[in-house]
Amino acid sequence: QVELVESGGGLVPPGGSLRLSCEASARPFRTYTMGWFRQTPGSEREFVAAIKGSSSSTYYANSVKGRFTMSRDNAKNTVYLQMNSLKPEDTAVYYCAADRHLITSSIGLPNQYDWWGQGTQVTVSS
Repeated sequence: QVELVESGGGLVPPGGSLRLSCEASARPFRTYTMGWFRQTPGSEREFVAAIKGSSSSTYYANSVKGRFTMSRDNAKNTVYLQMNSLKPEDTAVYYCAADRHLITSSIGLPNQYDWWGQGTQVTVSS
C-alpha cells in the first residue's frame, strides 16, 4: 500500500504561481515513477507531468511545457510541481500518482498508475 498526500493548492490570479507537493510512503521511493494529473468536472483525468525514479527524466503535456516544472527529492520522498504563468484553463483538481513498473510509452496514461492521492484544488481566477 502506497499513500500519497498532496498539498499546495489554492486560489491564484492569472499569471501567478503555485507549487504543489506530494509526499509518498512508497519505499524505496527512488524506484517509483511519479506523475501529476488534473481533472475538471465532467472531463477525463488529464496528464500534466511525470518524473522517473531511476533517471529523474521528466515528461510534460504540451499544454504546460515551459510553464510547469516537476522535480523530486528522494531524501524527502516528495515530488513537486512548480506552476508558473498560470492560466484560467489550468483550474482543476490536481492528483499525484505513483507506479513502480511504468514504461516510458505509458507514462501519460492514468490507468497505468497503481497509486493515487486525494487531490488538491487549483483555481486560477481574478
